[in-house]
Amino acid sequence: MLTFITEVPTDKPVSGVHCIPVLDNGNVVMVWDTDEQVLTTIGGRLEKNESLFEGMDREALEEAGIELMDERIPFACWYWKEFDSYRIYYLTKVKRFIEMSQVYEKTGYVITNFDTAIEIIQKVEGREERIAVIRRAGILAGQIRE
Repeated sequence: MLTFITEVPTDKPVSGVHCIPVLDNGNVVMVWDTDEQVLTTIGGRLEKNESLFEGMDREALEEAGIELMDERIPFACWYWKEFDSYRIYYLTKVKRFIEMSQVYEKTGYVITNFDTAIEIIQKVEGREERIAVIRRAGILAGQIRE
């Protein structure tokens, strides 16, 4: 179940973290998942003893070859019933792009505006929770009207 938040919930563990990185021009960075064939947010499961920010930084580097700014705003969480834990979504900004090596798990990043990202997600997979996350991030980033 997707819930919009302003603080990270503490009633259950957090086992996954995702981010919506925004560029200075207001565009969003997402990744194309080659396994699932979908445009998706950057993130994944936390590794053992990894903090939320460490996991987010690792995933951003592995999946998109980007470093993130320090400011990170939690804005959504997904309750993962099968793991009895949360996946947290953060709005953040791109600090810089890094040369991606062959060890990274994805084919690379996609830069687009929020409206186009939503249209692509609707046409490719139609997952309402992913659309809701991107729409909410776009509103918080001042790129989509509420």
